[in-house]
Formats: sequence, C-alpha cells, structure tokens
Amino acid sequence: MSHHFAGAGDVAGVPLKSTGSMRPIITELDNNKKGSIRTDVADLVMVKYKCSSNGVPITQTNGSTLPLVPGSSKDAEFGGYNPFDHRTVQYPTTDMETFIHLLKGSLGSGILAMPLAFMNAGLVFGLVATAVIGFVCTYCVHILVRSSHKLCRRMQVPALGFADVAEVAFLAGPPAFHKFSGLFRGLVNTFLTIDLLGCCCVYIVFVAKNIKQVMDEYVLEINVRWYMLMMLPLVIAMNLIRNLKYLAPFSMIANFLVGICMTITFWYVFQDVPSTKSVPYITDWHKWPLFFGTAIFALEGIGVVMPLENNMKTPQHFIGCPSVLNIGMTIVVVLYSTVGLFGFLKYGDDTEGSITLNLPRDQLLAQSVKVMIAVAIFLTYSLQFYVPFEIIWKGSKHRFTSHPVLFEYLLRVFLVVCTVMVAIACPNLGPVISLVGALCLSFLGLILPSCIDLVTCWEEPGLGRGYWRLWKNMVIIMFGILGLVTGVYSSILDIIKEFNQ
Repeated sequence: MSHHFAGAGDVAGVPLKSTGSMRPIITELDNNKKGSIRTDVADLVMVKYKCSSNGVPITQTNGSTLPLVPGSSKDAEFGGYNPFDHRTVQYPTTDMETFIHLLKGSLGSGILAMPLAFMNAGLVFGLVATAVIGFVCTYCVHILVRSSHKLCRRMQVPALGFADVAEVAFLAGPPAFHKFSGLFRGLVNTFLTIDLLGCCCVYIVFVAKNIKQVMDEYVLEINVRWYMLMMLPLVIAMNLIRNLKYLAPFSMIANFLVGICMTITFWYVFQDVPSTKSVPYITDWHKWPLFFGTAIFALEGIGVVMPLENNMKTPQHFIGCPSVLNIGMTIVVVLYSTVGLFGFLKYGDDTEGSITLNLPRDQLLAQSVKVMIAVAIFLTYSLQFYVPFEIIWKGSKHRFTSHPVLFEYLLRVFLVVCTVMVAIACPNLGPVISLVGALCLSFLGLILPSCIDLVTCWEEPGLGRGYWRLWKNMVIIMFGILGLVTGVYSSILDIIKEFNQ
C-alpha cells in the first residue's frame, strides 16, 4: 500500500510526484542530547498529521516543524495537549447513539452462525470459550483506543483512524520501529479489505441458500450455484451506486427485516428445547479451530470502533468502567452465547451454517423468515462492499487519470464478479466464515492492537515492572497467531473437501 507525504501540492488537491528515494527532512533539536540534531522522516509525518487533522495548510508551517494550532485552557490545566478539546465533529453522537451503533456493528449475520460454532466446541466449552473470546476482544479494543488517545496527545492531533493509529504508533515509537509504519498501515487496509470482501462472499452464499430452500419447497430444486449466478446482475446493478447517501434507505429496510426475522427465529428456537444431555459438553480438540474462527467472525467488530469513538460527543466515555464499550460488548456476548447455546441444543448435529436454514420447511412463517433475511442481507451487501472498494480505489485511482469514472465502474463490476465467483466455488458457509474470521480478524482484533500497545508504551510509560506489559501482549499475540494458523488450516481443509465433493 503506497502513500505519499502531504505537501503544498496536496493542499491544492494535486499529489506531488515522488522524486526517487529522496524525501524532505525536517530537522529538530533533540533536548536529550546537547548540541545534537535529530533528522527523522517521522517528524515530517507528525507534521502532516498535525496539519491535516487540525485543518492547518502545510504551507503555513514553512520554516517550522509544528503547525500553528490554537491552545486551550485545558491544555495548560492538564499540562499537555487534550485531543478531545480540538475535535470538530459536525454531528457528534451521544453515548446512547454510539451504544446503538456499536450493537448494530457487532450484531451482524455472524449471530446466525453461533449455533454452528457451538457444534464445533460443545455446550459447556462453547459457553466458556465465547466468554473468554469476548473478554479478550473487548480488552484489545480497550488497548487500541487507549493507544489512540496517547498518540493523539503525542502527535497533537484530535483524532486518528484505525490505519492511522497503526502507522503513527510505529512512527512515534522507538527509531528502530519507524521503518515498519508503512507496512502496518498497509496490513490494516489489506486485512480490512479481505475481511469485508470475505463477508460479501458469505452474504452471496447466505442469500442463495435461503432462497434455494424456499424455491425447493414451492417451485423446483436446482443447484445453489445457479441462484448465485442469477443474483449477479442484481448485485452488479446495486453496487454501481457510488454515493453512500443513496444506500442509507436500503440499510434502514435491512435493519427492519432483520429485527422481524430474529424475533421469529427466537420463537422457533425456544420451543421444545431438548435436554442438555442430548448434546456433547465438549467436542474433539481438532474441531476447536473452526469454533474459534466462527466466534471471532461473529464477535469481532473492531473495524467500527475507531469511527464510533472519533465521532462521539464525549469520547472519554467510550472506554473505562462502566463505559459504552463494556456495556455494549457484555450485551453482545450474552446474546451470542444465548443464540449459540439454544440453537445447538435445538438442532444438535444437524445445525446448519446459519440457524435460519434449520427452520421448518413446511411452515409458511418459517419460510417467510428465510425470504426476509435473504432480502435484508442482499440489501446490506452494498454497504459492506463500500469500504473495501474505497480502500482499493484510493490506492489505484492514480493509475486511471484519463477516464476515472469509467474505470471506477469497471473496478466495481470486477470486484463484485470476483466475490460471486468465490461464493460459487465454495458454497459452504461454515468453512468460509471460519476462514475469514481466523485470517483477518485474528490479526485485526488480537495481534495488531497488542503490537500497537507495545510500540506505543515502549518508551513511555515503559514495559512495566517485570516487563508485565510485554508478557501480557505476547500472550495475546500468541493466542491470535495460534487461532490464525489453526483456523486457516482447518478452514482450507474443509473448503478443499467441499470443493472436491
């Protein structure tokens, strides 16, 4: 992922062309070493972030390493820069609004896959492991947001995005880590793109399977892959909408339909629940990686965290005890555990990749759920597709300066076709969900926040007595790597088995 440093050309809206390996350098007196001059590319990037985030043109800072940012009384009161005083959000969200957005971002289609996750873990182990994964994921969000606050004060910027936090953490850390800043920014954007495009593939499979069950019952039986092909023109047409504003009504309809579907699904699940002795309390260990991947896919919502926190009216209420994050994630974990527990109890070894596929096929109410949830997920595809497309387009549009609009449409069509082709190649929800969760969200939700916390705290406040901060983050990183490797391996084996069949 290439990116250029901001300069006078950027302010005018025209990016500066790279001049080989030469980079502008800003010199700064290092007070820790008398008479020494520190020359760091990191200083230039710090100025870039300060200027762009505070709305100060970089041309105003010629001859100085710092932008002209007005201070406030609280800056002096706290003895430093307070980023919350400098945030200018046009429509800031209240704590309640942020709480609702957090629930919406976390309670996605993954909740419908939780019974499958429990089938790969067992009843008791699934409950315990879901609680542990939920706690670890929430803690990783805590350290990511805390690191963001520290970096905002250190860089004197009001807010940072997810990729920005990753880049700035390494630039503002020890000099040995500076060279990894671009790499980690690129990794964040890459894994976010893979994760969200993977979700788009899952959506295609999900919609096709639900429609197939209804059509099999009332019309005729055909292969699920034909439904995916028939959806392709509609999906392409929807994703030619370039403005996010025009997608908002589709989101509202989708949320309404999902609410109705979940209510009816719970009504079916809680009827005549079998005894807990009818299902295993713990499964064979070789099934656990599939549970891990599915649970991470369902529970991890770290992609929405930084935008939510950056747009809060009182961002200091996002983390802490109690806080918006803690209360929201507690509710999410309880809901996911409830659906997983009772869904697995109800359907046992017959549990499908989505609990809606287990609903009775001979009842009109149950069939209406499958149609409504299919329509809802279909309408959500464009919103899910929007973010990865923006990441890819921003990184490639400089290559298509002659007819940018035409190439943008062509790229949209190409990416949509790719997601549908991947779905056709592997129309089994379980392994696909586990693969996406294990590969992308293990890195974004567990490994990366721990790395950012380590680098941010390396010099100030340090690694702690007995290097406890180092060991704590290393345990989380190893946990993430173990889940990533085993989850990806198991998912690929299952996908290969499905493909051969």
